[in-house]
Amino acid sequence: MTAAAPLTIGVVAGEASGDLLGAHLIGALRARLPEARFTGIGGPRMQSAGMEMLYPMEKLAVRGYVEVLRHYAEILGIRRRLAARFIEQPPALFVGVDAPDFNLDLELKLKAAGIRTAHFVSPSIWAWRGERIDKIRRAVEHMLVIFPFEQEIYDKAGIPATYVGHPLAEMLAPSPDRAAAREQLRLPIAAKVIVLLPGSRLSEVGQMADTFIDTARQIAAAIPDAQFLVPLVNRGTRDLFETALYRREAGALNLTILFGHGHEAMAAADVVLAASGTATLEAALIGRPMVIAYRMPRVSWWIMSNRRYQPYVGLPNILAGEFIVPEFLQDEATPENLSQAVLNLLFDGTARTRLEARFAAMARELRQDSAERMASALVPMVRIGAAA
Repeated sequence: MTAAAPLTIGVVAGEASGDLLGAHLIGALRARLPEARFTGIGGPRMQSAGMEMLYPMEKLAVRGYVEVLRHYAEILGIRRRLAARFIEQPPALFVGVDAPDFNLDLELKLKAAGIRTAHFVSPSIWAWRGERIDKIRRAVEHMLVIFPFEQEIYDKAGIPATYVGHPLAEMLAPSPDRAAAREQLRLPIAAKVIVLLPGSRLSEVGQMADTFIDTARQIAAAIPDAQFLVPLVNRGTRDLFETALYRREAGALNLTILFGHGHEAMAAADVVLAASGTATLEAALIGRPMVIAYRMPRVSWWIMSNRRYQPYVGLPNILAGEFIVPEFLQDEATPENLSQAVLNLLFDGTARTRLEARFAAMARELRQDSAERMASALVPMVRIGAAA
């Protein structure tokens, strides 16, 4: 008598935020399907959750048209080989975690081969490239959405979807104890602490590092005892930022680079300066005032800015439906603008209190027992697929 083939679920995430969400997804499914085996692409959190890694996640962590073109052949090769593997050894379910430019094409191939497909984290079709809804319909059997307004979009398009909330809203304590966080990080209780988050990708840090360092220098000129924390996600981004410090001759700054510990740093902060992305939502969920900045190569910016539907790009502003957080994009993301915005928040207690109240309301809306909702949506797909 031959042993039954193991129940396999394919998962692909393409960056640090996706790794966190992917690990949460694996935990949610494993609670219902303890026999399941997970395989695909992810980061250290997904690996710790028990996933077999087929390719390093860093290969996919590229943003912007120019950057993707540079790595296009390699990324295309990975997707081709991954599709071939999954078609030869079909998983009971494939779940793409964010990374839509990579995952949607992969899901198209797998679905065409009879493999069940789901996607966790909707592409931002409400912000730009709304035409992708047609591709999503062809590629994805079920979409798990993390923002409440997304459910209606998929209902209108006739695509099965479930609002699961955002796992980060459950993972992050709202308004954590600032004094305890500073004690943990050995920071003076009374100091002005600014956290710099230049991004999780090498391409982002390469674009933002010099600007953030020069911004810190201008803040330090106004507040000589200001303390700066820079949490970075891996050795590559850390090396890049340290090189920028040397290039900008900024060794005198009271600045500490951390390996990870981003949430602890935000908890300790008075104000966060963040590159647009998931880090801005994390800062909001922790309840910390922030300034958002973003720069990219000019060609990428020109293409994106001509295709977006909203005046803001930061997730807190998108969720609020208005500018509640200062945003400085591309040529406006100058050290002068950023430092002035950070200083304004540091010295305006009323503005900080107002922001903290808005952030607390966001966290309540996004806290939805996401693991239970994800499992309830996806486990029936696995069971039906396994029985077919």
